[in-house]
Amino acid sequence: MEVKDSNGNLLNAGDSVHVIKDLKVRGSSTVIKRGTVVKNIRLTDNEDEVEGKVDGSMMVLRTEFLKKK
Repeated sequence: MEVKDSNGNLLNAGDSVHVIKDLKVRGSSTVIKRGTVVKNIRLTDNEDEVEGKVDGSMMVLRTEFLKKK
């Protein structure tokens, strides 16, 4: 399974990525701002999603909104 960011770069577990668009957090009133760095990502079973800590909370992020750092 190959996991790719919005530019087509391969993502691996432990990579750091940037958020390329403001994202609303489902079930909360918070927003992940554009340019936020998510370090040490983990790959999931779905190639369109990765897990990472944002502001101390573990979140599942869509790869279409991420860019490899």
